[in-house]
Amino acid sequence: MARQQGWFALLLALAIAASSVLVTFPFQLGLDLRGGSQLTLEVKTTQEIQKIDRDQLEAVKAVMDLRVNGLGVSESTIQTVGNNQLLVQLPGEQDPSRASEILGSTALLEFRAQKQGTQKQLRELQLIKRQAQAILNLGKSGSIRNEDSSLKLDEDKIALAKQTLGISTSGTNDLEFLEEIVDLARFKIAELFEPAAFTGNLIKAGSRQEQNGQGWEVTLSFNGEGADQFSKLTQSLAGTGRLLGIVLDGRSISEATVGEQFKVAGITGGAATISGNFNVQEARDLEVKLDGGSLPLPVEILQVRTIGPTLGAENIKRSLISALLGLLLVAIFMITIYRLAGLVAVFALTLYALFNLSTYALIPITLTLPGIAGFILSIGMAVDANVLIFERLKSELRNGNTLIRSIEKGFSQAFSSIVDGHLTTLISCIALFSFGTGFVKGFAATLAIGVCLSLFTALTCTRTLLRFLMGYQFLRRYTNFISASQLPT
Repeated sequence: MARQQGWFALLLALAIAASSVLVTFPFQLGLDLRGGSQLTLEVKTTQEIQKIDRDQLEAVKAVMDLRVNGLGVSESTIQTVGNNQLLVQLPGEQDPSRASEILGSTALLEFRAQKQGTQKQLRELQLIKRQAQAILNLGKSGSIRNEDSSLKLDEDKIALAKQTLGISTSGTNDLEFLEEIVDLARFKIAELFEPAAFTGNLIKAGSRQEQNGQGWEVTLSFNGEGADQFSKLTQSLAGTGRLLGIVLDGRSISEATVGEQFKVAGITGGAATISGNFNVQEARDLEVKLDGGSLPLPVEILQVRTIGPTLGAENIKRSLISALLGLLLVAIFMITIYRLAGLVAVFALTLYALFNLSTYALIPITLTLPGIAGFILSIGMAVDANVLIFERLKSELRNGNTLIRSIEKGFSQAFSSIVDGHLTTLISCIALFSFGTGFVKGFAATLAIGVCLSLFTALTCTRTLLRFLMGYQFLRRYTNFISASQLPT
């Protein structure tokens, strides 16, 4: 009896430990339960690369992974789909436009020297860009309304912008029109600079507030080769009046003057700063794109899907109801058919569910709807193991064996069947996890964990609880396990 009490105390300690894990470590919820954004990206070919192979797709995925990590989205996943697509899931990200802009851009950073004789054109474009950008920033911040005429481009400036930038569409001062002006101005400015002297061979990008406190800037740190090329380029521009253009994906983001003091050796030290009147979000997004690196191949966003937190909460509620209802029906069945043994099985299943959920939280496993389906299916596996044991137990009682001997024989004779059934299911889980994608992997992971814990609870927890209860004389009744009509005469 003392030995059985020791095993029972161990199970109780495990249950307390599992409960403390659930309190300490919150579940990691997937996109369908937490809400967020899902983007489908297609990797495009170029003139140099006409066919996309597996290595090139993985290279694009690696850059995307760095950018997603830079977004600060936890539990995000990136999966390859077919030969040329990526599926990006961002749980909790409710701004798909920002994610699309960061993930969809090539982020090719170039440093260019201004072409000779383009000073006048550059000043005109810079003026148009500054005016439109200033009003655009105020409009986005809510400082002005569309009907506020005090801070708008007048008709002459609009006409000049259309003529200079080659805009044929009709537009006034709405935000979309101003964004078009700014984007085209940056594109036209980039055309006034020579082909790239070198691209951004960066080792690190960062963001910080400018010293005057009025805006934010992005800091760049070059590797050895990049630092050498940057110093040569700045040396060639020092004191000439020509500007240094910093171009991202074919659009100028900053034009800088290089002072005459750098004529001897250029700007050394392997560091540079990009300032373009950025706000904190723009600086942070640019940092993420540059820190992640440029994409080896261009990508196109095929689909953007957003799941709201409300829908995610509804999915959790329905899943919880399904799981509880399933457990309740199983409990009713087991107690009705197997009596005291069925009650023990229900208690063991409760421990099984507790151990299972604590394992998900501890590893951690990102829970999705298919993952919850795998958990509920594994409950069926756990019940099946108990059914095999109890049917053997009842068979031994009908053959006239004693109660204690029947319990031991029930476990020993059902052992090989239980192990074989669980092992074949586990093999299937390994195959699904190895060759499946996304939701299939989540289903396989939760089912595999459930199968292993099911084996433990059926062969250890159920046996320990039955042995513990058999230590009490009033429970040692045959009719607690089988009807009197089935007992041998």
